[in-house]
Amino acid sequence: MDDIAGVVHRPDGRPQGVVALTHGAGGSREAPLLQAICEEWARRGWVAVRYNLPYRRRRPKGPPPRSAAVADLAGIVEAVAAVRTLADGPVIAGGHSYGGRLTSMATSEGLTLDLLTLFSYPLHSPGKPERARTEHLPNISVPTVFTHGTADPFGSIDELRPAAALIPAPTTIVEVTGARHDLASKKIDVPRAAVDAALELLG
Repeated sequence: MDDIAGVVHRPDGRPQGVVALTHGAGGSREAPLLQAICEEWARRGWVAVRYNLPYRRRRPKGPPPRSAAVADLAGIVEAVAAVRTLADGPVIAGGHSYGGRLTSMATSEGLTLDLLTLFSYPLHSPGKPERARTEHLPNISVPTVFTHGTADPFGSIDELRPAAALIPAPTTIVEVTGARHDLASKKIDVPRAAVDAALELLG
């Protein structure tokens, strides 16, 4: 996984499938949320990989430049291809905020997955609901789980519901009461709830 700057979480026994997750703008594969989610997937019997997007591989800190999106989209396709080699079974991909949004864009452009899992999907910049980032959602054809805080300034639950409905495939919204964009919660085990929802949607 060195070629995609990924860290692999392996389960005990034969894997049931593979999961590839990436970070938000300004974050990295070391984000506590990604670590916890990947550990949860491994406990459930899946190989889970958390990886850095190309812009993060180029510099250790800071948000992605506006010019980074094309290379980052290519990096997601590359990462999913690499993760596929680790085990047979379903392939799940997604990420937090920027990383999740770009993974959803890659999926809308033909990246083949069995399920998309999005954490704190950034529907719009804080205070700018008129600039919704939803134009590609109707082109996503795979089941999708949104895990979202009820106090997220990048989009409310009421805004998220009609956005999720644009996807012509089954969707689930995991509401994290009181959580903001980082999905920190003392009341809800966010990784467990997200993985439960994904497994249920996979059937």
